[in-house]
Amino acid sequence: MATILIVDDECSFAETLGFALEDEGFTVVTASNGRRGLELLNRERPSLIITDFMMPVMDGLEFATSVRALPSAGHLPIILMSGAQAYIGMSRSDLFDSVLAKPFDIDLIITEVRKLLLAAH
Repeated sequence: MATILIVDDECSFAETLGFALEDEGFTVVTASNGRRGLELLNRERPSLIITDFMMPVMDGLEFATSVRALPSAGHLPIILMSGAQAYIGMSRSDLFDSVLAKPFDIDLIITEVRKLLLAAH
């Protein structure tokens, strides 16, 4: 099954989402900020990325911009999970394939993950 990279500085969010995705059969790796997420990209080779917007070191916008610039990962579907900053992600369809609100609806996330993975293959 596919590997999903979750990039979020809120450990409880990343853990909760990670457990739910693992229950659906996905492999999950997590990073606490965008810079760490970039480090994990080549090693873990995820099929999809879920990122927060507001994070220390490198925010979700900087992270997604960096991912899109990589020949090895620029094609990956990226879901932005955000509260107040969701409107920024919605205006950047060049960076984010989907924008979902926090607090999150786990069923909606799983449906979106499956849809994007299907479209990518």
